[in-house]
Amino acid sequence: MMTHANHPFHLVNYSPWPLTGAMGALLLTAGLTKWFHQYDISLFLLGNLITILTMIQWWRDISREGSFQGLHTLPVTMGLRWGMILFIISEIFFFISFFWAFFHSSLSPTIELGKIWPPLGIIPFNPFQVPLLNTTILLSSGVTVTWAHHSLMENNHSQTTQGLFFTILLGIYFTILQAYEYSEASFTIADAIYGSTFFMATGFHGIHVLIGTTFLLICLIRHLKNHFSKNHHFGFEAAAWYWHFVDVVWLFLFISIYWWGG
Repeated sequence: MMTHANHPFHLVNYSPWPLTGAMGALLLTAGLTKWFHQYDISLFLLGNLITILTMIQWWRDISREGSFQGLHTLPVTMGLRWGMILFIISEIFFFISFFWAFFHSSLSPTIELGKIWPPLGIIPFNPFQVPLLNTTILLSSGVTVTWAHHSLMENNHSQTTQGLFFTILLGIYFTILQAYEYSEASFTIADAIYGSTFFMATGFHGIHVLIGTTFLLICLIRHLKNHFSKNHHFGFEAAAWYWHFVDVVWLFLFISIYWWGG
């Protein structure tokens, strides 16, 4: 039950979504293991279903709290900003670990790799084909999401919609090209340290693109429902920050792994 509070902070109500989210994540992980070892995808699909349903309902609750119940006051929004900043910093260190593994192996290839990089038998991708196109796509999406953000701050509803739509479209296009590139790869994740570091780094980046695209799609739906104003739109701002982070990580991936490392 909602009661009047004599403070500006948001004390959340009891919610089942952290529990169902944890269950979904556990089943996703266990389902992936079962898929890899027993070629059975059923548990993985169940984990996906629980996770997606949790996301829909949890985001619905947060949108309701911020847009209709007035619970996202200035101090609460400031806390959300710092939370997003710290989350992106943690993501930066997550990717640093992959770059560290890549450079540790590539700058001083061991005798098992034949003292050369890429290892003998590995045919790397041409960085000036699909990877360069994907770089152009992500840089363009950075422009369109900035266009959407500035349009929102100027109360231009139609241009915000257009900017978000094109950003989502570019994100989907990037994912399709990444999947095509993987299908054409001459090596796998099991092919020495090159395959492991390549697919771990680019694969996790691809997952982040999918998450960012979903984040922006939710923002587009909320924008069409008039949830955002020029002064109250942190949900969109967080999505834009995340998308710019994804862009910058790709630039480092392209330069170091595709171009220099190949």
